[in-house]
Amino acid sequence: MTLLQLEGVSVRFGERAVVDSVDLAVDAHEIVCVLGPSGSGKSTLLRVVAGLQQVSAGRVLLEGADQACVPVHRRGVGLMFQDHQLFPHRDVGANVSFGLRMRGAGRAAYAAQVAELLELVGLPGAQGRAVASLSGGEQQRVALARALAPSPRLLMLDEPLGQLDRGLRERLVVELRGLFSRLGTTVLAVTHDQGEAFALADRVVVMRDGRIAQAGSPLEVWQRPASEFVARFLGFENVVPATVAGAAAATPWGRVPVPAGSPEGQQRLLIRPAGVVLCEAGLRCEVAARTFRGTHVTLQLRPEGGPVLEAECGLAGAPAVGDRVAVTFAPAEVVVLPPGDR
Repeated sequence: MTLLQLEGVSVRFGERAVVDSVDLAVDAHEIVCVLGPSGSGKSTLLRVVAGLQQVSAGRVLLEGADQACVPVHRRGVGLMFQDHQLFPHRDVGANVSFGLRMRGAGRAAYAAQVAELLELVGLPGAQGRAVASLSGGEQQRVALARALAPSPRLLMLDEPLGQLDRGLRERLVVELRGLFSRLGTTVLAVTHDQGEAFALADRVVVMRDGRIAQAGSPLEVWQRPASEFVARFLGFENVVPATVAGAAAATPWGRVPVPAGSPEGQQRLLIRPAGVVLCEAGLRCEVAARTFRGTHVTLQLRPEGGPVLEAECGLAGAPAVGDRVAVTFAPAEVVVLPPGDR
């Protein structure tokens, strides 16, 4: 069942369209993460759904009902901001129960629910703790419990882990996905962190200049970027002009095999780093730089012809800076992109 439906939603500030004719559906119990660079319109889209930003055109529907005249507090949605916005003068329990008390629930009615929520987010028995005594990760958990307390039909997260260090972010995103799965929560989140979005989401939406550039499962978007913009936003740099004919493409790096059924003619070509394979004979390159990535090494290769190539290889036997190597290309890691969207 579709819980949230955006139909032709636009937001204009003067002549500038911050959100431009966006259509998006979010199913019940689905986790959708909206990605995009700064200024792409992703946070404005979240504010529109929450009722904090009026639309210039289009409709927002929740469970089929138009929200145009529905105030923020009656939409039945929860919103969690990057900076948590906890009440510093209230303890943890009072912060979590805030939404319940605003709905008129008595202390006896909400005490058990607060305890259960704190247990769920990994802070059992923390009701009496002062907000100032909490770490950043603990404050994030309290903010999440507060957002979940009124049982919102849609939970919206605005850069929820943006202020946390990388290690803590990686741990919490796994916990969040498990928690939302157990609770059956429908989630619409915005983030600029690709790793966070791909780990959390059932579906990823990439925005550019107020429009949706691509939407799909994390695997679909990662394996098959829809445009050069999406490919470069995801961090892929091996993109060049190419002329595709049959099973190969003519590129500045020479002939590169392409997947069967690729569109022919003048295109753009992406080769993911994993598809640049070190070998005995092939395109000759010099190793210009290498970076240790924990499980593998990233190489910057300067080929005899064409722009710099990024490659990946295993830790054992990784070439050193200045070494001469040869590479070939794996067609499974090659993506033919449309020529016009850069």
